[in-house]
Amino acid sequence: MKMNNCDAWLFTSRNEPRGYIQPQTLEELWFHTGTNCNLRCPFCFEGSKPGDSRIEFLTLDDVRTFIDEALDLGVKTFSFTGGEPFVNPNFLEILALALEYRPCLVLTNATEPLMKRMVDVQRLRDKPHALKFRVSLDDPDPVKHDELRGKGNFSKALTTLGMLYKAGFSVSIARRMLADEESAVVDKAYVQTLRTVGIEEDITMIKFPEFHLPGSLPHVPEITENCMTRHLNAQQRENFMCNFSKMVVRKDGRCGVYACTLVDDNKSYDLGATLKGAMQKRVILGHHRCYSCFACGTSCSEGD
Repeated sequence: MKMNNCDAWLFTSRNEPRGYIQPQTLEELWFHTGTNCNLRCPFCFEGSKPGDSRIEFLTLDDVRTFIDEALDLGVKTFSFTGGEPFVNPNFLEILALALEYRPCLVLTNATEPLMKRMVDVQRLRDKPHALKFRVSLDDPDPVKHDELRGKGNFSKALTTLGMLYKAGFSVSIARRMLADEESAVVDKAYVQTLRTVGIEEDITMIKFPEFHLPGSLPHVPEITENCMTRHLNAQQRENFMCNFSKMVVRKDGRCGVYACTLVDDNKSYDLGATLKGAMQKRVILGHHRCYSCFACGTSCSEGD
């Protein structure tokens, strides 16, 4: 018997109930500032590039509305991703507003768009809440990094990372994780690289596996309800981002609340126009990126 679209979403190809997460609390709210970016990285899981508008620029009014609702729900942190957030002409105003209420995390490639606004960024140290930057450094080897992000961009990102650190901001790194890598060896190489810009302390490194381009449909094992209870304990299920996190995305002139930061290429994960409504909806683990969360504990969140 052929399944209809609704059944195909709720059940696997073997007609088993798909795994799901029922959100419990809103601890962090992400804002997607838009897929427009100054770089054109071939592996970008957002498909971001110069002039891209798959996800539109977020406005100050958009953010203000969701901040108010998030505060009512007890949110602890605001985070911003792209594209490149500093390409968004509204971003400094948006960030200044958010810092009035909660600590903020900004994901950035730390090249020209941020470099040109460094003076304005440094003024944000006077805000009531702390600002942290997560800088993308794909490889500790400048040559390998620049093969994908463009010549000279490793030096720019590393220099800017050091400037942010010396200015008193907390910093972390996002990097690619290759399937056959020796992670401890790679991490050690990053530590040596960071010392060249004065960062001696251990900092958080968020490692991302291959996520594929937006709209891709790579074959991965399907996650069933039985998988979620047989292979994961209660704490591991609670650690799924969709349990405590949501993302605001602007598409087609309106904002929607998506289940997490990794599934904005699938409209099934648009949970509506309000955070309160989104938190009441079960998140079906049917996206191929959900398998990375299930199998590897992948998360865009840095936790506490």
